[in-house]
Amino acid sequence: MQFRQQALSKLQSPEEIDLPVRFARPQGWLVLTVTVLFVIAGSVWAVTGTVSSTLNAPGILTHGQGSYVLQSPVAGQVTAVLAEEGKRVAAHTPVLRVRTAQGTTVVRTLAAGRLTTMVATIGSVVTTGADVASVERIARADDPLTATLYVPAGSGATVPVGASVDLTVQSVPTQQYGVLRGRVKAVGRTAQSRQRISTFLGSSQLGEEFSQHGQPVAVLVQLDAAPHSKSGYAWSTSDGPPYAVDSMTPASGAVHLAAQHPIDWLLP
Repeated sequence: MQFRQQALSKLQSPEEIDLPVRFARPQGWLVLTVTVLFVIAGSVWAVTGTVSSTLNAPGILTHGQGSYVLQSPVAGQVTAVLAEEGKRVAAHTPVLRVRTAQGTTVVRTLAAGRLTTMVATIGSVVTTGADVASVERIARADDPLTATLYVPAGSGATVPVGASVDLTVQSVPTQQYGVLRGRVKAVGRTAQSRQRISTFLGSSQLGEEFSQHGQPVAVLVQLDAAPHSKSGYAWSTSDGPPYAVDSMTPASGAVHLAAQHPIDWLLP
């Protein structure tokens, strides 16, 4: 009680009345001012600024018409391989000669395309219905390449048609020749099963690879044409690689999604 009375009497002393009251130190005002300025700047950026993002997905270069698996109609031993892997073949082109107990049978292509995989070899024994080759469908020799990306089903709705895409092609050194340019042409509406992917690409291995994390959505990418380049397509470098790029070449794509205002992430 005695100390309280001393404190009150000291505050009421005339010697203390003329002293200025210090509410905050100058350093405190500086920190407060900087904080307020940061908050204002952040708010303005959140409303007027934009942030772009990319979606990465594996894919493959194709002619967009799919492939088919050529199967042996008979059981027997392969005595000759009549077509070369990687070459374009017409419809009904002889591919294999198979010797059976009833005689020799020639296995032919069903439709025109490019022979992408030859499974059977000379001397191998095949059974009826066995896969012997894969053929990518190509209507004309000058059909342009496209890229098919396999995007997780949950992200398919975020991919807009017309979005720019950067493609890293497995057979092209990126540091030397850059990335292949393209734009989204179409986005699949339903998720694709492993079997459906395998049938379209003519390869069960690719079907397994592209569906290992669940059933994806197929995104078709149209490549930007550049007639002056050796490949015929536009690259991030001036000319790109000094050679053509083949179909059925693995690639990975970075899809540039639509830019958003940061405040959109906070609003429902």
